[in-house]
Order: sequence, then structure tokens, then C-alpha cells
Amino acid sequence: MPGYVNDSLPPMKIAIIGQKGVPNIFGGVEAHVTELATRLVRAGHTVYGYSRNWYTPKGTRMFNGIRIVRLPSIRTKNLDAITHTFISAMHAVLFVRPDVYHFHGVGPALLSFIPRIFAPFAKVVVTFHCVDATHEKWGKFAQFMLAAGERAAVTFPHETIVVSRVLKAYTKEKYGAKVTYIPNGITPRRGAADPILLEPLKLEPNGYIAMVSRLVRHKGAHTLITAWKKAKAENAKVFGDLKLAIIGGSAFTDDYVKELHAMAEGDDSIVFTGFQNGEALESLFMGARFIAHPSVSEGLPICILEAMSYGKAVVASDIPEILEVIEGDHGVPFKAGDANELAVKLTELVADPMLSASIGHVAREFVESDYNWDDIAVKTEHVYSPVPVTVNAKLAIE
Repeated sequence: MPGYVNDSLPPMKIAIIGQKGVPNIFGGVEAHVTELATRLVRAGHTVYGYSRNWYTPKGTRMFNGIRIVRLPSIRTKNLDAITHTFISAMHAVLFVRPDVYHFHGVGPALLSFIPRIFAPFAKVVVTFHCVDATHEKWGKFAQFMLAAGERAAVTFPHETIVVSRVLKAYTKEKYGAKVTYIPNGITPRRGAADPILLEPLKLEPNGYIAMVSRLVRHKGAHTLITAWKKAKAENAKVFGDLKLAIIGGSAFTDDYVKELHAMAEGDDSIVFTGFQNGEALESLFMGARFIAHPSVSEGLPICILEAMSYGKAVVASDIPEILEVIEGDHGVPFKAGDANELAVKLTELVADPMLSASIGHVAREFVESDYNWDDIAVKTEHVYSPVPVTVNAKLAIE
């Protein structure tokens, strides 16, 4: 990354809108935006990362060369994203006047018409990360608006990016849309877990299986807890003192988090670490025996890509968006929502550490080759501004 540069495109002013904020503290979209924007800056572009006041610490004005614009929002489950997107879009139109407006998510895409009207010479791009309307945390009205956001995401912008081949097929079948597939990415990882960082959580390197996710129902932590308790009860000698670490916090889902704690009550082998980031999160990834991801709804989960980048085997739901990454020798699928089958898969990997290590090694090689952020940044630049390259090539021929 330090030497990343793309001389084929002119410098642009880019506003990135819709994410909770920059730098990444938690969230897959926020990780995507931070990694992408960092590389765009190093390629010579001026990048404005819009951030919600509650997410990005006060006084944060720059990160990796990204210009941070902190603005308010109405911090409720249904209004947080849309109010911040509106304020951010108007701020960009009135004060930043970028060459490119890049909206992230189908909710924020509802307002991508703003620069189409008020900044007609700018390029408008939307990244479609996930079919959010299927998530159980949303009520009927929110689901309706998110479904409308899907149509907006493939209608209002000049270009639409999708992060998985499954989403590309979905948008073509449902909306007849022509979109560009550019996946999420990873940064290659090497190192070992720091026992000092794990000790406060009562965890030891290679002494636990981990799930890394926001604690929302569609991510399936309840399925994992059920499977874990079943597998451990039936195979006590195999599991021994191994623990299950559930890493993540609430996302306007406090009732669900209480439900998970109630399920785990009295079982000391289940550890809730709460929200973690930075070196602590890195150590949690590196110290895990392997990773479980029982989600039933995804776009292209960055947490799986990250786990694979650490050389970890991943046992995950067999939904198409996940199979796109783990199918073949790259992971261990189980039937989505089936705690009994997940219990069997957990037992198989715990009983055979060499199998887990072998899958993790193959997975790391795969993601380092096919999901490289530098390549992703170059592809995104050409979505922003493909014209100069095409025109120059044509003129050279003529």
C-alpha cells in the first residue's frame, strides 16, 4: 500500500457519504470505506470522509490523508443513517463541490439524487453492499424504505458498484440493472496473538473459537450458542477447556443482546468480549483456533475475509454470498440456521486441529490473491472516471 499510485487518472475531489464514519471503529462498510479512501488519497486524490458526530471522536480532522467531515444525525435506529446522509450530501453540494459523490449502502442511496440535481457535472456512484431490507432488526416501514433504496441504488447514480457476484445477479434479475462488481478486500496479515491483550478477557491463544460481528439477529449468534452448547455437551473430552468468544456489541439491538446473555447464563465457556477494535481485535483474530460466522444475510462479509487473511478456517452459513468466498477448500459451510449441523462442523474442526490449520492456510492464499485492496482501489477509480483513459486510447489510435 505505501507505494500505491495510479498515474492513469487525473486527481479528483471525492466525497464519500453514507458510512458511519472514518476511521473505521466498527462495521464492514466503515472498514471498506477507510481502506478504499486511504488508497485513493495515496493515488493523489482529495478525499472527504463524512462521519457521524457520535461515531468519530471530536477533533478528528484527518486520517491517513482523508479529510474528516463530522456532522450531526438523529441517532435512532431508523433516522441515524438517512438524516446524516441528507446533511452530508447538502454540505458536499454547498461547500465541498467534489468531482465524485460516492454513496455507500442502499439506505443512503435514496438521497443520491441530490447531487444529480444540484451538481449536474459531478459523477455520482453508489456501492450496493447488502440486501438490507431482509434484516430482522428493521420494522415494516424501514424495510419498505430500504427496498426503495435498492431501486434508487441502481437508478439515481451514474454508476452502481456491487460487492459480490451474488448481488450482481440479484440486481440484474430484479431490476434489470447494469452494475460493476468490485468486492470488499483485505490487508495481508502476519503475526501472533498478544497474551497480555487476551488476558483481561480470560482468553488464551489457541484456546477459543471466535465469532466477530455486530450482535444483530440476522448474524446468527443465537444459532452459534445453541450449536456450541450441544457440541460441547456431546463431546466434552474433545472440547476440554476450549471457549467460545463472541466479539461485538449492540447495534440498536439491546433486547437481542440480553437474549444472547440469557442463553449463555451459567456457561463459563461462553465469553462476550463486547466491542473490540485495533490491536485487541487483531489479537482476538490471531489467537482464535478458527472462526464461526452463522449469518443468514450478507453482502460480502469483510469479517470472513479478514479471518481468512489471518490464516483462520471459517465455518459459516451456506448462503450464496458467503459460499462465494468459502466454497471449495476455502472454508467449511453448514446449512444456514441449522444449529445441529453447525454443532457437527464445530466438533470436526475442534477434533482435528491440522484440518483447521490446513483450511486456514489455503484460505489466506486465496484472499491475498483475489481480494487485494490496491486492485480494488484501481477498479473503483475507473468507475469514478473511465472517460480520460478511453478517450486517450482512442485519440492515440486515430
